[in-house]
Amino acid sequence: MQIIGLTGGIGAGKSTVTERLTKLGYKVIDADKIAREIVLPGEKTLLELEEAFGSEIIFDDGTLNRKKLADIVFSDFEKKELLDRLMHGKINEIVKDRIAIYENEEFLNIGPEGSAPLRHSIVFLDAPLLLETGLDKLVNKIWVVDADEGIRRSRIIERDGLSEEEIGKRISSQMNRQDKRDCADEVLDNSGTIEELHKQIDQLLYRIGS
Repeated sequence: MQIIGLTGGIGAGKSTVTERLTKLGYKVIDADKIAREIVLPGEKTLLELEEAFGSEIIFDDGTLNRKKLADIVFSDFEKKELLDRLMHGKINEIVKDRIAIYENEEFLNIGPEGSAPLRHSIVFLDAPLLLETGLDKLVNKIWVVDADEGIRRSRIIERDGLSEEEIGKRISSQMNRQDKRDCADEVLDNSGTIEELHKQIDQLLYRIGS
């Protein structure tokens, strides 16, 4: 089984790539989804976050107030490090468990239209902090989704309604854009249209299957 790590900076459009891969029938382990699962009401991690950052990060219905937590950690480097310690170890453990499950399954990737079915299984690991958290050690290749910073900022404003200052804090908390590109086996440029991005994805998948 081949594991391909998929990463990229905030606003680069990684979720658009994941949607395409899923539509084509590929297995995707989503680290962001795991991060949401472990902070659901009643989960041990949510209780640890409340203890570390205070009850103000919890809504009255028991769910996590993500914006309040973000306001706290992106304004304090030490608190951001504490959040990372509480979250990343658990996320990495679950990712490893899910990889192990796929290793014991037999499945055939269909691939993009016009390509032959792949004779070996491929699983994608979608992780924004793939390189920062050591998850890159679990993958065979790395795909980085990238886009011009101005385009990324516009997407974040439209999607999340964040201010320029808030966006800057989030971008600065992640690995430098060029450093990510330098670690990549393949770079998907998502500065253009969705159709152009889909074409790049399909070409990479076709090369794997050829």
